[in-house]
Amino acid sequence: MMRRREVAKRVFAYELLRSTHQIESEGLRYVLTPTGERVNRIFSVAVLLDKEEIGADTNNWRLRLADPTGTFYATVGKFQPEALEAINEMNVPELVAIVGKPRVFEGVSRKLISIRPENIVAVDLSVRDYWVLETARRTLERIEAMEKREGEDVELAWTVYDPDLNEYREMVKKALLTVKEDVEIMEKLEESPHEDEPEEEFDFEEFEFEEEEFDLTDLLED
Repeated sequence: MMRRREVAKRVFAYELLRSTHQIESEGLRYVLTPTGERVNRIFSVAVLLDKEEIGADTNNWRLRLADPTGTFYATVGKFQPEALEAINEMNVPELVAIVGKPRVFEGVSRKLISIRPENIVAVDLSVRDYWVLETARRTLERIEAMEKREGEDVELAWTVYDPDLNEYREMVKKALLTVKEDVEIMEKLEESPHEDEPEEEFDFEEFEFEEEEFDLTDLLED
């Protein structure tokens, strides 16, 4: 029997980047976020800042993307044909909607989360703004559930992360302010990309990206 795909969850980059705990359940792999969301697939709207081919003529791409709360990475290869076709035709910067699977990689001294996109499409600012509003609403719902300690995943999130919920409220506030601003995000990017937010540099040699990242098997199982 064909298994239904998991619903893609809305999570801001700030929270995604702090999600380091993975759960294996019924043959599926999930990432647990600090506010207790169990994520197998993620839906994000972000600016595609950069695309870099991993090796010469491999057609495997490492992407760098940013939403109003932070910058994250994704990888696309030949086993994600729809996303790959889209990336090959895109120039940066581009505002995109992305659906994909999060994966946590463990390096020598830290962990890195990356997205394996299934679909990427170019979108306009109205889509970005609606995504921000909906993601803010879902995040506040999770924060409330964390306060009430509702659910098994909530308890696990408290145990694993012991999060400062005010930190995530501030993240939501920051994201919502971008919707109210008159200056469009693309214009800001071209003028001064992230000058107020120091970007963390990753040494990708520290992480072992296994061939599984470009394996079709688990996509077929879904």
